[in-house]
Amino acid sequence: MARRSRDEDLLMEDELTAAFLGEEELMTEEPAGQAADPATDQGQQDEWDEEEAVPGQLAVDVYETKEKLVVKARTAGVNKSDLDVSIADNTLSIRGTLSAGNEEGVENYFVQECYWGEFSRSIALPVAVKEDEIEAVLKDGVLTISFTKLKQDSVKKIHVL
Repeated sequence: MARRSRDEDLLMEDELTAAFLGEEELMTEEPAGQAADPATDQGQQDEWDEEEAVPGQLAVDVYETKEKLVVKARTAGVNKSDLDVSIADNTLSIRGTLSAGNEEGVENYFVQECYWGEFSRSIALPVAVKEDEIEAVLKDGVLTISFTKLKQDSVKKIHVL
């Protein structure tokens, strides 16, 4: 079994500290005997300030019945007009926007866990479906997309030359 060095333990402690301290607290608390490195601190500061432009990922359930393939997605708060559902090459794509509404006068959030903005999800369908027989229904905040499955022929013997 490999042993960790003292430096590795310190790194882990620093990562834990970073996870629990706020940005200002982390930047002002330097370990004794270590000077802050402005170049490193500025790089971290820039990294923290950047917002990622990656859309949120939509959670889905995909299951099949005897005749259908069904995809369900929780889309509470999304209007039909803000949804874009498409299929190409047996891949389903769902895109949309979840609007937070108008929050005039907000000075400070104490907790902000809800995702607001664009979301998307592409799913390679696990079985062949009839792309012209699809039904999509948005009801009670759940998007349900039903596909008619293609009938798979029985096993076909291939003659080897």
